[in-house]
Amino acid sequence: MTAEESLKLLLARDPSLWPDGNVSATRLGWLDSHDRYRSQLDELENFSRSLDAQRVILLGMGGSSLGPLVISRWSEGRPLEVLDTTAPGEVARATEDLSDAFILVSSKSGTTLEVECLLAHCWSKLPDPSRYAVVTDPGSPLLDGRLAESRQFPNDPDIGGRYSVLSLFGLVPAVLAGADTTELLDGAHHVDMTEAVEMGMEMARAASEGRDKLTIVGPHEFGLWAEQLIAESTGKQGKGVIPIPVGDESEGGPDRQHVEVNIGGLRDLGREFRRWMVATAIAGSELGIDPFDEPDVSAAKKATSQALADLPLPEVPTLPPADLPEWLAAEVSEGDYISLQAYLPFGFQTDLEDLRRRTRDLLRGAPVTAGFGPRFLHSTGQLHKGGPNSVVAVQIVPSEQSPGIEIPDRDYGFSTLIDAQAAGDLATLRERGRRVVRVESSQLDALVPA
Repeated sequence: MTAEESLKLLLARDPSLWPDGNVSATRLGWLDSHDRYRSQLDELENFSRSLDAQRVILLGMGGSSLGPLVISRWSEGRPLEVLDTTAPGEVARATEDLSDAFILVSSKSGTTLEVECLLAHCWSKLPDPSRYAVVTDPGSPLLDGRLAESRQFPNDPDIGGRYSVLSLFGLVPAVLAGADTTELLDGAHHVDMTEAVEMGMEMARAASEGRDKLTIVGPHEFGLWAEQLIAESTGKQGKGVIPIPVGDESEGGPDRQHVEVNIGGLRDLGREFRRWMVATAIAGSELGIDPFDEPDVSAAKKATSQALADLPLPEVPTLPPADLPEWLAAEVSEGDYISLQAYLPFGFQTDLEDLRRRTRDLLRGAPVTAGFGPRFLHSTGQLHKGGPNSVVAVQIVPSEQSPGIEIPDRDYGFSTLIDAQAAGDLATLRERGRRVVRVESSQLDALVPA
């Protein structure tokens, strides 16, 4: 099929572009959301001006959080803090003083465990509905209960989370943070759609030829967003394009393909958002998979729920940190990639990226990804479990957990929750026959010495 033929089917929302049984009938609202939601920008601007809060805290996971995280880099108004973690130290830092905060609760389903727990915690400290707003699907349980009197923004339900950045899930936080959303949507409107389709076809072609590691060169935040989009869309049925965000430092190798992203402002960002969504949808078509479902994401969620139902958590064996280089050398073969999975606060970002590079160098240029848990469970977690069995996972948990923060109406606090999420994902990876090890350390520079 030519690029022109694929584009025609995509714009016609023809489900025959993907395998039988795909869920595209309820997942293609993103194709024109950049135009449909333009009419609501004035309303959103008026709402933003009515608030006297000095900062915005967004409670969300996956597609509800990573898009706004990117947009915040180019915003010039209130600081936007994306809280998409259950690490108790990070939760404590972000919510210590909510006196100047407005809280945006963002969840497509309205039943995301992390969002429920973060909202319960924030509400215990700030039980004022006028200080909250919610973005969710129509019929979501978030529209009732404690947020019933808060400002509500029901989103188009025919938009999946990772394709939602140009809908209200991206636009509401963007406006609250002072971003020029007209520029963002203008950029999305002016996309060379044929080129975007060709990009997706090339991604899939390269993966089928053995170059399935996609090096993404560009801004770190955009790399995280693109990583989620590609990993969760293509990593299934033993197939997948494996995204490797590397910041501004390019990396090479015989199993690599490369895309460079240049973003000078919000117009460029809007264009890149839509370009990558089109390319990813087409890559799914070329690979013969459904890019809109996520069949393996629920496995770790179920394992977490089971662990929390059977408290206390059992002890999990760990590898001595000093033995990690030897373990990696024994496990990693040609064509593999390493996934560093850190259940640590975001303050370890620089240390984690340094560890990623040292691990890459130790293994002579092997592709290495790095992410924070539980954030990556809503992102690359699908790829790790449903994609090619080429992942070698290193789960990093702190040697000492931060002081516990209780969660209202739950039998556990955030320390127990994040421990259960790590244990649940570890068990799920092992059940899928993945190579995975756990190390316990809060000194990332000691795991793989320079």
